[in-house]
Parts: sequence; C-alpha cells; structure tokens
Amino acid sequence: MKTKLFITTIILLSIIPLNAQQIKGITGDTNWLNNWTNFKPSTTVYKEANQVLTGTIDQDLKLTKNNTYKLIGTVYVTNKAVLTIEPGTVIRGDKESCGTLVITKGCKLIAEGTITDPIVFTSNNSNLMRKPGDWGGIIILGEAPINKIGGISFLDFNLDSAVSYYGGQDPNSNSGILKYVRIEYSGHKINALKELNGLSLGGVGRGTKFEFIQISFSNDDSFECYGGDVNFSNLISYRATDDDFDFTQGVQCTISNSIAIRNPYSSDISGSRSFEIDSYDKIENADLTKKLTKITANNMTLINTEDNNQGLVREAVYIKEKSYFNINNSIVDGFSSCVLLENKIGAFPANLAKINIQGIQVNRCGGVVLSESPNYNSELSNWYNTDTFSLELTKFNSAELFIQPDVKNAPDLRVKSTNTLASLK
Repeated sequence: MKTKLFITTIILLSIIPLNAQQIKGITGDTNWLNNWTNFKPSTTVYKEANQVLTGTIDQDLKLTKNNTYKLIGTVYVTNKAVLTIEPGTVIRGDKESCGTLVITKGCKLIAEGTITDPIVFTSNNSNLMRKPGDWGGIIILGEAPINKIGGISFLDFNLDSAVSYYGGQDPNSNSGILKYVRIEYSGHKINALKELNGLSLGGVGRGTKFEFIQISFSNDDSFECYGGDVNFSNLISYRATDDDFDFTQGVQCTISNSIAIRNPYSSDISGSRSFEIDSYDKIENADLTKKLTKITANNMTLINTEDNNQGLVREAVYIKEKSYFNINNSIVDGFSSCVLLENKIGAFPANLAKINIQGIQVNRCGGVVLSESPNYNSELSNWYNTDTFSLELTKFNSAELFIQPDVKNAPDLRVKSTNTLASLK
C-alpha cells in the first residue's frame, strides 16, 4: 500500500506542473484586470491640477496623493535624484507644451501604486475632450548595454543632449519601479514623422521593476525598448495607434502574463502590430559585435477587436532579420497572420531557429507564420505545421474564447476552461 501511494503521489506531482504550463494567454487565480485599470478613460473626471511640475528636478522629490500635478514642458530628473510618487497620485500632462517626464541616467522613478490606488498619468484636457497624443509620455534612460557604436545613444525626441543619453555596461542597473500605473493619451507628435511613446526605455537594466502597467490610447507605441535588459509582467496595451510592444538596439527582454488589445480606429497606415522586433534601428550605426535583440514572451494574449481583418490592423507580430523571438503558451486572436517575417529572413533552419512559436492558440487568424516574400510561405508552412510547435488553430468568437470579452464592461480576458472550449468544437 505504501509503495502504491508513493507512486501515485509522484505521478500527480508530475502532472500538475505540466497542466499549469499548458494554460494559454494571460493567467491568474483571479481577474487581475479588476480595480486598478480603466478601459473608459475619456469618461473619467480627474481633479484639476493644483501643483505644477516643470524644469529640472535635481534632488529627491515626493509627489503626494492629496495633490494633482500638471506636467508642463519636458521635465528632467537629474543628478541621481529619486522621484517618488505616492499611490493614488494623478499627474496630468500639458498639451501645448508637450508635458514629458524624463528620468535620466543614474536617477530613479519610484511609482508604486496599489490595486485600489493606482498612479495615473493622463491628459490635462477635460473628460470627453481627451485624445491620443495630448501630452508626451514617460522616458527612462538607463545604464544597461545597447548595440549602438560606442555603447551610448540619444533618443530622437528633441531632448537636451547634455542629459538625455543612455546605455552603458551594467545590465543589472536599477532605474526604479513602475507598478499599478496607468498612462493615458500620451504620444504627442513632435514632427510630421515622429511621435513620443507611452513609455520609452533606453538602456534600462533588469534591476528596474515593471509590473501592472496599463497604457491606453498612445498616439505611437505603448511600450518601446531601445536596448537594455528588462523584465515585464502584467502589462496592458490598449488601443495604441502604432505598436503595443516595440523592441530594437539589442534589447534582452522577458515579457510575461501581458495583453495587447488592438482596434482599427486606433491604428495607422504605417502598419500597427502587437509586437515589432528589430535588432538595429540603423545598421550603419550598429555595433555588430554586441547582442542581437532577444525577446521571450510567455502567456500573452494578443487581440484584434476588428471584424474580418479588413482594416489597418494586420499581423500580430512583425520580426526583422537578426532578431530572436520566442513566444509560448499564448493566444493570438483575430489577426491577418500570427507572425510576419521581413523578406530578408529566408526560410532556412539557421534563420527559423531564432523564431520559436510554441504552444500557441491561433484563433481567427488568416495564417500562422508568413513572409513578406510569398516565395517562402510554402516552406514556412511545412516548418511550423509539425507537432514540435504544438500550435492549435481555432475559430471561436470572443464570447466563446474569453470569460468576459467586453473591454468596456469589467473585462476578464482569461481564456475559458479547456473543457468549455472542447464542448464548443
């Protein structure tokens, strides 16, 4: 009897982790989108600002919940100062002056809200008058490696070059923490070809914590990383005009349990994706001896709310040459294809070994992995259409796939149980 009990215990212990690993899309014992998020920010009334943030912050400063702050112009945190923001604090970005917060190298932003008291960066415009691009966004510049020549670079955002450089030799560098933070209506247009992002990270190190961040209605990318070494978890990108997650300059990133929700009315003709992955922004300025971009994405949910894939939203993931991308245990719903490869990526094992798509539920998509060069598509189909990749092709509607898919009514975008889905097939 003892022997049988021991054997049964071993079997159960071996089964439970395996089943846990097979959950696709965002996970959680409870719906972690509750309480701190806001999917209708245009209707939210915030207090009028009674304090102003402008100029340079060169010593430690704490922003408090009992005040509402107006961010005017480009505000730089310098001189190794720490900007701390209390839970529940609201910072409103000024449109006319392109209110933007820049955390320079060696400084920290400590913005740690709570599930019931998130920190909010939003437009200074009144409710119902807010639009994408009403203010700049948040920029954090760190000391982690990038693959630009010289190891140091500048972002093309019309910043003060004396303090706005990024990059270094410390992948573990710490620029602070963002947790339970919302960033709304950022992405102000700098010129005809350039907008700011919701959150721009240049050379940020893995000592910096990014958890439970919602970026909504950004006029460009929601999250963009220029080099560095970062870990993300529990991120939400909602209705970005350009990409949800954009990576370049050799960034090393793991992103887990996160979601992108795309809408054709918040996309542009340049090509809007959930992921855009590149190793070099300009090859002539790149240090080819440094690391290539490598992204590992676990338990992602990528949703296109558009019907019939006829509009501006196309593929979920766009990958350029010399980049690594691994996506696991995820759901890709409603795109023209799950992944599109730049035409420079040939359908050769050495190239495709960099792109691992494992355990993905591809729902209502026109293809799995396609190339900009149609000549490769047959070979790509043969490569990925094997049991090795454990891909599941389905055609569920949103109500069948997700627990509560209506983003304007307390959404719960965890996938329904496998038993429920099996009964619908």
